[in-house]
Amino acid sequence: MATSSTSRRGALPLAAALLTASVALYMALVAFGNITDFGTNQQFVRHVLAMDTTFKDEDLMWRAVTSTGLQDAAYVAIIVWETVAALVLIYGTWLWARRDQRQARRMSTYGLLMVLLLFGAGFIAIGGEWFSMWQSKSWNGLDAATRVFLFSGLVLIVNHLPSPAAEKTTG
Repeated sequence: MATSSTSRRGALPLAAALLTASVALYMALVAFGNITDFGTNQQFVRHVLAMDTTFKDEDLMWRAVTSTGLQDAAYVAIIVWETVAALVLIYGTWLWARRDQRQARRMSTYGLLMVLLLFGAGFIAIGGEWFSMWQSKSWNGLDAATRVFLFSGLVLIVNHLPSPAAEKTTG
């Protein structure tokens, strides 16, 4: 029976580590892709902010950002945010591997909250609603943003499940 209890104590931190690593890998690949293939998602951001493929409702079009300088500044800010989130999550994963559960949970939480803010507030709320991305057939990233948001939220929940081993070492 002691073996079963021991394996359960190690399973939750292992799950948290592997799931955090998965989001870290995803964010690192997204940031890397946006840096090395800058133009692809730059066009996406420009079209969303310009609202040029929406229904062009006069009551909404005042929200459009048509300055390419402002559009590109927003895109660079997104890439910086993605990069920092990836680095924080990589550090959180490293802390999970070192079995420093308290610090791992804290750093993973910071990184996951950064991802949730980017995809929830940034892409779903601001892009989807404020800039009416949902209206576009060609420049609509809401499904992808929702998947990342939900996965990251699930990982955040797993990171905060009570772990008997963590309670013994940090209590």
